[in-house]
Amino acid sequence: MIMDHVAILSKKGDFLRKIISGEKTIESRWTIPKITPYENISSGDTIYFKESGVPSITARAKAGKTLFFADLNHSKIESILIEFSAALGVDLSYLEKIKQKNYGTLVYLLNVEKIKPFEINKKGYGTGCAWITVEDIKTIKL
Repeated sequence: MIMDHVAILSKKGDFLRKIISGEKTIESRWTIPKITPYENISSGDTIYFKESGVPSITARAKAGKTLFFADLNHSKIESILIEFSAALGVDLSYLEKIKQKNYGTLVYLLNVEKIKPFEINKKGYGTGCAWITVEDIKTIKL
């Protein structure tokens, strides 16, 4: 089943700009518990992008190839970053931020485009929620 996802991006890493410019071609999520999008995103799904603290979604992409990593430790994360850091839009110093994570999700981004901004209702997903998966974006679109 094709799903819609909202990826909430930190402004700190300038990730949205990097995605739109094509500098960042893979989105990653690193978590301690096994939560979405881990094993919950597939090629063909749509990802909508929103920066944290900004009310509107302003870009979208199609999910291409997805990679999932479990039982992570420092050396596994380091080797993933060595292989994918350029496409992720980060350098190896990013390891410090994610070194305690147990699960990793990498999603290749296809057909990235800016879209007419719209807001969503995140109620029920938690204020700190960084990824939302829904059957149809219309269900949370304001």
